[in-house]
Amino acid sequence: MGVMLSAAGSLRWYRDTLAPDADFETLIQPAAGVLPGSDGLLFLPYLTGERTPHPDPLARGAFVGLTVQHTRPHLTRAVLEGVALGLRDSFELMKGAGLADITQVRVTGGGAKSPLWRQILADVLDAELVTVNTTEGAAYGAALLAATGAGIFPDVASACAATIQLTGRAMPGPASATYQEMYPLYRELYPALRPSFNAVARIAT
Repeated sequence: MGVMLSAAGSLRWYRDTLAPDADFETLIQPAAGVLPGSDGLLFLPYLTGERTPHPDPLARGAFVGLTVQHTRPHLTRAVLEGVALGLRDSFELMKGAGLADITQVRVTGGGAKSPLWRQILADVLDAELVTVNTTEGAAYGAALLAATGAGIFPDVASACAATIQLTGRAMPGPASATYQEMYPLYRELYPALRPSFNAVARIAT
């Protein structure tokens, strides 16, 4: 299991702080016009520390590569991409643990409502991304496990087949190549900035 402490929460913080009068759809829509990679802008989503793959309560969020050419749509897309790249960290850990042939990822929750974010995730993970007929994730899975344990379903596969239906899908597109190039750059940022994170934590109020 991988845990990101500020996934959709990163977008909520960004909206509440920089565009409090905008709804999420209005905020995200212009980001679709920004090229993948946000013109060299990267976002670290460690707004409340992090758990996977960096168990570090002092990790901090950051925009890296910011220039005068970047506009609010660039910042928005960088947030979406940064969260996707952070989720890729957990994805890589799972593959390293033996799930090497992951071809489909199922996504639920508020962030899954955005077609742009779903496409970014499919491109970053380089896997088919599908939505399902429930907005719950882990809690719904736990309920299915409990129902199986109680004998309502003969096994977990039967429980899933009876209750979960696919509602949409996004396939990796041409942008995937850009994100495969970006990911190693993203991975370098936390180790490089960790001393600064620790230093600013000492002076934070």
